[in-house]
Amino acid sequence: MKKLNLITLIMCFAIGCWAQQRETDTFKTASGKTLKITCIKHASIMMEYDGKVIYFDPVTRLEPQTDFTSWPKANYIFVTHEHFDHFDSMALTELRRNYTVVYTNNNVYAQWGSGYAMSNGDKAEVCDDITVEAVPAYNTTPGREKFHPKGRDNGYILTIEDLRIYVAGDTEDIPEMAELKDIDIAFLPCNQPYTMTPEQLVKAAKVIKPKVLFPYHYNDTPIRKVTMFLAGSGIDVRIRNYK
Repeated sequence: MKKLNLITLIMCFAIGCWAQQRETDTFKTASGKTLKITCIKHASIMMEYDGKVIYFDPVTRLEPQTDFTSWPKANYIFVTHEHFDHFDSMALTELRRNYTVVYTNNNVYAQWGSGYAMSNGDKAEVCDDITVEAVPAYNTTPGREKFHPKGRDNGYILTIEDLRIYVAGDTEDIPEMAELKDIDIAFLPCNQPYTMTPEQLVKAAKVIKPKVLFPYHYNDTPIRKVTMFLAGSGIDVRIRNYK
């Protein structure tokens, strides 16, 4: 009995550690269904809705390495652009099944060779309750345009029933953000010179006005500054481990 209790204790500890590492937020749709959003790392996100599993920019090699063979297989995968910390063919291979649909920008499509290529402004019906729109993601700071040139990369707006989720990809606070309406959940990146400074992210958040904001892709940026700067804004800022 003592041995069994010890084994049970070890298993519970392991499950608890896994749960701590996999931070998950839960939202309800208008129909009462559950949307679960799980933080993986950096720009890698998993969403679960009505038995469907959706990934954004899953990568294996970026530290800490992720073994996606133990993760739920994907119904849909969205890749914003071809940089190694967003597009990883090994991760896509581990997550893909015959039914998996991959949405990418044109450069990733040329390298991956299958799925659907989307350009800025394109829209698609993913399934009955889900649609997606590809929106611009690019650098504007002089000298940094080379990292993410205008027109090449995608952000995505995923609409699940009534919930509108904006995954910005690698971008600065671009003028097109003023056109984004009724965003419930936003993922905004924060690491110059490649994406935004905390100040730029705050400016973008005040323009977009999401109900919930997840700063992501922030590496060693002092990301708690975003929470401080947005205090009193009415935006629910949630810091998860997106280093």
